[in-house]
Amino acid sequence: MPNRLATESSPYLLQHQNNPVDWYPWGAEALARSKAEEKPIFLSIGYSACHWCHVMEHESFESVGIANELNRLFVCIKVDREERPDLDQIYMNAVQLMTGRGGWPMSVFLTPDLTPFYGGTYWPPMARMGMPGFLDVIRAVADAWQNRRDLAMQQAGELTEHLKQIGANDSADDPLEVELLEHASSQLQQAFDAKYGGFGRAPKFPHSLDLQVLLRVWKRNQDPGLLHMVAHTLDQMARGGIYDHLAGGFARYSVDERWLVPHFEKMLYDNALLTSAYLEAYQATANPQFA
Repeated sequence: MPNRLATESSPYLLQHQNNPVDWYPWGAEALARSKAEEKPIFLSIGYSACHWCHVMEHESFESVGIANELNRLFVCIKVDREERPDLDQIYMNAVQLMTGRGGWPMSVFLTPDLTPFYGGTYWPPMARMGMPGFLDVIRAVADAWQNRRDLAMQQAGELTEHLKQIGANDSADDPLEVELLEHASSQLQQAFDAKYGGFGRAPKFPHSLDLQVLLRVWKRNQDPGLLHMVAHTLDQMARGGIYDHLAGGFARYSVDERWLVPHFEKMLYDNALLTSAYLEAYQATANPQFA
């Protein structure tokens, strides 16, 4: 039997309308129930093209056993990040503060007043590959809420203060200094993969904005090493499997460090940013391949 998401217009929410999880869309009904029953909220945020969102749905949200535990212990809310980027940004900041990383599906546990106190991204249904099982996470969070609520509320309060500081920093009106560019350039040089281009190890993302930062620093100081980093990265990407040589466009990231095996998902915003990066690289190098 369809759940409450059946009346929504979002393709992502409609994908979950037949889950046994008693999903609510974000709204007054779910928030009021959480407060009335003093139940924490399990908030799941994703989008329709997200591969791991589909994996977690199939493994966990379609599981009657896991759904029963979620329904018994939490008020469950599903959000499409493309409909509510504001909520996505707030809780993504929280997850990154808690775990040091972010991504989708985003899984966050909230107090009835919407303060996050625990979160993560994808969890498998049972523990594997060094990750806890989602069922274990559900029960551990519920136990903390029922038996150590003061500690959970304290953690939620501390996290909220950190989030407020992030908001205050984002709105700071201090003048931008050229040293910011130079510091970013230094950090990127340390992370640069001299063999295959790009930054860091697998999985490897395009980082088009980082490449544009390097171009701006190169324009100022004419350091040929910076221009090489940009050109080598864009060349390796264009030759690799992250680029769709048949249909055009770039995948969201490469599974390996050599840009050979794409994650089969193309995002419009990634390709829009890469268009600017290749254009600026052409302006800097006159390489017709970049044009």
